[in-house]
Amino acid sequence: MFRDEQVTVFMDINPVNPGHLLVVPNKHAAGIDDVPEAVCARMFIVGRWMARALRQSGLRCEGVNLYLADGAAAGQDVFHSHLHVIPRFQGNPGSLHLQADFSAAASRDELDAQAEAIRSSLDAAGDVA
Repeated sequence: MFRDEQVTVFMDINPVNPGHLLVVPNKHAAGIDDVPEAVCARMFIVGRWMARALRQSGLRCEGVNLYLADGAAAGQDVFHSHLHVIPRFQGNPGSLHLQADFSAAASRDELDAQAEAIRSSLDAAGDVA
């Protein structure tokens, strides 16, 4: 359906809804850490193009989910990194909802400690200029 030097887009064989697309890197990468940064960026740029195309296609599409599961604990069951582009509409069953406990907000101290742990990991990995 679409292919360039970095990514390929094709229809999901088990679609959530008609028009469900996958954006995959052309070179095998099991998880997002294995995808080169430029290719990862390209996956999301092309995913954005596909979302726009879905909205204009005449297929039922009132919204779009961009979904990437990274690791088994996150629901990844095909270990070739891929971005789902899923057309959605009101009343659509099977909607992707995060399971959060909104009755117990994290404290400012907890959020600050978590942010510092993440910030330290970024610095150690050299991912931040």
